[in-house]
Amino acid sequence: MNSYHMWFDLRDSHKDLEFSQALADYLNYLKNKSLIAGWTLQRRKFGFGPDSLGEFHCVVQVTDLTQFDAAFGHVATRTGEVERLHRPVYSAVSNFKSALYRDFPDPQRLATNA
Repeated sequence: MNSYHMWFDLRDSHKDLEFSQALADYLNYLKNKSLIAGWTLQRRKFGFGPDSLGEFHCVVQVTDLTQFDAAFGHVATRTGEVERLHRPVYSAVSNFKSALYRDFPDPQRLATNA
């Protein structure tokens, strides 16, 4: 499993529930098209955590890089339904940071005896 991590703040924190619904609509659209395996959204609690990572943390899971590439290819069209759903998400965030992680050890990795 590969995980695409995103950290960000909202431009208007008073619209937090509106944002979370827009994100759910967008990511569930991708999940229903089998372009992602799953996702979660979390919010920093009690202000704990480094400021540089933002108040929100979203993780999108994909089975492999082929699925990840297909999702990005679909989103990159910036047309039709995907753009209608994506616009209220990306326009609401600021201070965006991202990273791609994988489960470790990799399933194909061979253990060696030292």
